[in-house]
Amino acid sequence: MVNAVEPHGSDVPGGTDDEWTLRFRTLKPDEVPAPILDELSGKSTTPDPVAPELVWRNELGGQTWRLGDQYLKWSPHAAAIDLGREMERLRWLEGRHPAPRVLSSGDDTAGQWMLTAALDADTAVSDFWRAHPEPAVRAIAEGLRRLHALPVTEVPSHWESWASRTPPELGPRPPVEHPVLVHGDACSPNTLVDAEGRFAANVDVGDLAVGDRWADLAVGAMSLEWNYGPGWDGLFYEVYGVKPDPARIVYYRALWGSES
Repeated sequence: MVNAVEPHGSDVPGGTDDEWTLRFRTLKPDEVPAPILDELSGKSTTPDPVAPELVWRNELGGQTWRLGDQYLKWSPHAAAIDLGREMERLRWLEGRHPAPRVLSSGDDTAGQWMLTAALDADTAVSDFWRAHPEPAVRAIAEGLRRLHALPVTEVPSHWESWASRTPPELGPRPPVEHPVLVHGDACSPNTLVDAEGRFAANVDVGDLAVGDRWADLAVGAMSLEWNYGPGWDGLFYEVYGVKPDPARIVYYRALWGSES
């Protein structure tokens, strides 16, 4: 079970489990656990609380810890990531789309934190799913298809993300023919998959906003190669139900790169 991970997966296709553990599941020598961890680790509601387990660290110093039946997501102030954006969006998604439920939040001496209820699922880039990519790829596409089907008229109008920006150096944006609710970070780690290989939830939703579906599809397909190796984009587009749009893929990958 997991409930929050960070982009963008591995940029080394087919990386070994040891490489993944070192890069994404191990604190660097100069890093320390989130200050709030000790306080929260004794509050798990499981009968036999287990020791905190680091399940993800991102390259900005963010950490995600498993605390029994809960997950702690912590972001250092230096990363300049506002977890409030994500909490607002997670609460809006309740009853609309599968995502973790926020339990509490706060700010410690070094960063922001958010505690969420665990889900009976695992990240699509767990060791098991990286060894069995087909169900994970299908689940990623299914999750985006379901998210994009939500009525955009209900989305708060003040939500924005990188996907709605128009840097002049990229030239004209392709017309947005059918606006959808864009995830904003459709990399493989941000889909959860259940034990049967089915889509379970989306996480890391701080960039939810209305925009072009290709902002997600272009990045999502690119992330498949980082995490599973080449050759999975065809299945991804097939399950989602579209044919590749080369112009939009090029544009949104360039926009993603300029904003990352």
